[in-house]
Amino acid sequence: MQRLSSTPRPDWRSHVERELGFRFHTIDGAPYWDETACYHFSAAEIDAIEDATGELEQMTLALVDRVVSAGEQAYQRLRIAPEAWEAIERSWKAGERNLYGRFDLGYDGKGPPKLLEYNADTPTALFEAAVVQWDWLETLHPKDDQFNSIHERLIEAWKNFGLKRERVYFSGVKDHAEDQGTLDYLRDTAIQAGLQTETLAVEDIGWDGRDFRDLDERPIKAIFKLYPWEWLVTEPFGIHLLGGAARVIEPPWKMVLSNKAMLALLWEMAPGHPNLLETTLVPGKLEGKSVRKPIYSREGANIQVLEAGQVISETEGQYGAEGFVYQAHTPMPDFDGNYPVLGSWVVASQSAGLGIREDATAITRDSSRFVPHFFD
Repeated sequence: MQRLSSTPRPDWRSHVERELGFRFHTIDGAPYWDETACYHFSAAEIDAIEDATGELEQMTLALVDRVVSAGEQAYQRLRIAPEAWEAIERSWKAGERNLYGRFDLGYDGKGPPKLLEYNADTPTALFEAAVVQWDWLETLHPKDDQFNSIHERLIEAWKNFGLKRERVYFSGVKDHAEDQGTLDYLRDTAIQAGLQTETLAVEDIGWDGRDFRDLDERPIKAIFKLYPWEWLVTEPFGIHLLGGAARVIEPPWKMVLSNKAMLALLWEMAPGHPNLLETTLVPGKLEGKSVRKPIYSREGANIQVLEAGQVISETEGQYGAEGFVYQAHTPMPDFDGNYPVLGSWVVASQSAGLGIREDATAITRDSSRFVPHFFD
């Protein structure tokens, strides 16, 4: 695993905007998509990442089954609202399909990849991983390869949802460029799979007492939502989604995996697993350096690095009301002051590709850069 300097394509901005529709490549005047560097892997390293991802996905599915079987006590430990318990159980036992997820891994090419967290419900940085970095590869490294079958797997996954007769609504919050880019891309893959689709902001979804409705008063029977389940269950109409008024992707059982308390339960299920870091819900239990993370949080907010009970670094934010998990600290790989986190994607529970975010600190934030990769 190497970080290499790379010469950006002279016209890359106009190219990705015009040819790919990628318009959030720059955030607040700073580069988000970064072609000044790339990561180079060996085929064996890619195999290690792919194998670890596949094993982690199977472990998380086993954890869902374990939590559903345990019931109330397990849901409480995960800080899942009681209103959602029945829907989680029903969707899991019905075998409702899931679409995608992203494991964030710490990896330096030497030891085994380590799970930092799992973005199981509403992961972004998908379009960049599936399309933009593939376009970069074809232009600058046409003889090399990339761990990336995300696009093809998404199209095939949509075909297996049984939605040929339903219009699928793609929904997120208004005026959020990155979320809209992810929604537009996922909608495009659904269209390529032969589905009927519409876009509709979460704020514009109506409820008539029996059905969800769009702005033209058409019933909504299937919806992909780029909006967290833990937020939905607090919305006035969330109870109707939990009650099955519409098919929802991701399914309710993903709530078991879309919080960081699951990292502690995963460790309890498989203590000492080489791809896991020891994690607990009990403060002060871990020896040595540790990381405190909110059970529900996003974009690296409200994280503390602890040593001997003292905070040695932290990030700001507004999360933490539900409590925290404590994870053993693992040194992140340092490439001349650049710290990469590997986002390893699964589609329909199959390992599908890799996207890399890096930052000048060891905590990945919403401003962290996306850097392409290749292997040979």
